[in-house]
Order: sequence, then structure tokens, then C-alpha cells
Amino acid sequence: MLFASTFCTDTAEIWRIVGYIVTVIKIVIPLMLIVLGMVDLGKAVISNEDKAINKNVTRLIQRFIAAVVVFFVPAIVSAIFNAVSLMGPEEHDDYNVCVQCVTNVSSCPQGTYQVPGK
Repeated sequence: MLFASTFCTDTAEIWRIVGYIVTVIKIVIPLMLIVLGMVDLGKAVISNEDKAINKNVTRLIQRFIAAVVVFFVPAIVSAIFNAVSLMGPEEHDDYNVCVQCVTNVSSCPQGTYQVPGK
């Protein structure tokens, strides 16, 4: 049971890598969605068709909403897990290491993996 209570601390480097991936996704996907929406809208404006412009304005708004949701998903998930967490103090501290490493990479403690029983 010792390994289970320090899992996040022992695997902090893996969670740090996951945190970097989440950070990249959190930035790149919203930017791509907004840029693609602007390109589609620009094409519609150049084509000078009212129907195409209205369709692409709607699509741009949908992409913008999707970009905002993607950007805030890690914060929303973190808030949900913190609200649901009913662990004891020791396990909760270890759980916080996982959350910190994934949602805020700079606050992730430097951890080293330790093989249980050694």
C-alpha cells in the first residue's frame, strides 16, 4: 500500500510530460480553430455570397466556443476532481502532485521513480 499512497510523487516526471502535452493542446487547438474559422469566413466574404457568409459566421462562432471549452477543460476537470475528492490527507497531498503536474507544470515537484520494495 506504500506505493499506492506515493504514486503521483514517484511518477511526477511522467505527469510533468503529460502536463506539457496538455499545455500545448490547450494553446494550439484553440488557435487552430479560430484561425480556420477566420480563413473560412474570409473565403466566404471574398466569394460575396450572403448564404455562405451567414453559414461561415455561424461556423466561426461554433469554433470559437469550442476553442474556449478546450482551453478551460483542464481547469474544469481539476475543479471537479477537487470537489469529489474524499481521500485522506496523505493520499490527498499525493493526488495534488498529479493535479499540479498536469495543470501547472511549473509547480510540479521534481520526483524520481522508485521501484516498490527497494
